[in-house]
Amino acid sequence: MLNKKHRLRLEKDIKTLFAKGKGVFGICIGIKYMKNNLEDSRFTVIVGTKVSKKAVERNRLKRQIRAVIRKNIDNFVPGYDVVFFGKKESLNKDTKELEKQILNVLKKTILLK
Repeated sequence: MLNKKHRLRLEKDIKTLFAKGKGVFGICIGIKYMKNNLEDSRFTVIVGTKVSKKAVERNRLKRQIRAVIRKNIDNFVPGYDVVFFGKKESLNKDTKELEKQILNVLKKTILLK
């Protein structure tokens, strides 16, 4: 689980991010981000039922993505809200391969130091 100050949890914040945020999408993962004028960056992970009908698989993918975020939290530029989208292609990936894909997508953004 992410530290409380790094969680994006309010629905209005997430809806604003969807409406006004910039998006970058890769093979296995998609990212939407927006400046939040806070000291810390906040993150949330969304994996819909279109990815998998099984809650076990969706939750496993969310845990893997959160683990990658937690591992690289010091490398993120502070002051952004970020939403990670899991895609169907990411279900069969192990954590190391998923981390590689996430970091490749993040390199296309301004979110990494």
